Amino acid sequence: MAVEITDANFAELVQKSDKPVMIDFWAEWCGPCRMVGPIVEEMATDYDGKAVVGKVNVDENPDVSAKFGIRNIPTIIFVKGGQVVDKSVGAVPKNVLTEKMEALL
Repeated sequence: MAVEITDANFAELVQKSDKPVMIDFWAEWCGPCRMVGPIVEEMATDYDGKAVVGKVNVDENPDVSAKFGIRNIPTIIFVKGGQVVDKSVGAVPKNVLTEKMEALL
């Protein structure tokens, strides 16, 4: 299951992670986010132990969302070594996200 990333636990889960991190920025009211949600959950299972796969609810965590300049959702960012190394905006198929993740492993 994808980890819930919040303003409070962001530093611990993302910045201090020794594994690549994939973060899905989403909201309850976002239709395309509901399409991407199950893919993110599948990837959390697929990459368990190899990477951190998390979700940030933009309505509940404005600080993290602002930090990354999230203007459109869903936005999925890939972080390695505390730095954003890749990004995907909008609903995309699983293979696109898998390719981006594989490039970080």
